[in-house]
Amino acid sequence: MYAIIETGGKQYRVEEGDELDVELLNTDANFKFEKVLLVHDGNSPRIGQPYLNDFSVHAEIIGETKGPKVIAFKYKRCKNYRRLVGHRQKYSRVKITKIAAA
Repeated sequence: MYAIIETGGKQYRVEEGDELDVELLNTDANFKFEKVLLVHDGNSPRIGQPYLNDFSVHAEIIGETKGPKVIAFKYKRCKNYRRLVGHRQKYSRVKITKIAAA
């Protein structure tokens, strides 16, 4: 059984026991994703219009991680102008515990 959920403006395909990195969540350790787009139980998929209101995906936060460093470099020739800026996006590591009918 798998589901497609939406969080942080992105869509993720999840199964029970999966661990994934999503945009930073400011919630408790146990929570549930309400925006479920699709649930497939092995026989037939159930597709929402746009969401399935009778399903939810339960998860727990394992911790916070950082993504890879992204470099922004500004440069103007002949002017001795150089600027280097690095950025690392913060993510929440989430473990999917249950896909359930609400």
